[in-house]
Amino acid sequence: MLAAIIRIGLFLIPWLTVFFIPKNEFKKYTPVASFASLLVLVESILSYPFKWWTVKGGLLNKAFTELSFIFGPFFVGTIWIFRFTFGKFWLYALTNILMDSFLAFPANWVFQKLKIYKLVNFKPKHIFYTSICYAFIIYGYQLFITSPKSRD
Repeated sequence: MLAAIIRIGLFLIPWLTVFFIPKNEFKKYTPVASFASLLVLVESILSYPFKWWTVKGGLLNKAFTELSFIFGPFFVGTIWIFRFTFGKFWLYALTNILMDSFLAFPANWVFQKLKIYKLVNFKPKHIFYTSICYAFIIYGYQLFITSPKSRD
């Protein structure tokens, strides 16, 4: 029951903050947030055969847990981070290092203690490294999709 409440909260709470993002900025950064979510979704799909982590309750609970994270704090958080840091690469990099460190170490520890999931063949450092790699990939993607106007 606690895991279900956390899943619902993980999904809903970030979406309550979207009302504070100007509409044009939300539209501007939705493509990069969607691309980032796709990357994490692929990682989640690969986690099943490679047994990177497990979720109590089987495949359906695993899907709900991962989707609530991907389309909750990850999607909305990506938009917030880009809103405040895009165009200031060092601020973007520092923000991502801090957020990814928080996710990989204290947040991961809490989620495992609450039995939301359990890492098996994945370690907190792997969460950090993959998150940092995604951050650089999606920054490049956002640069690419915002610069075609200057190429015309």
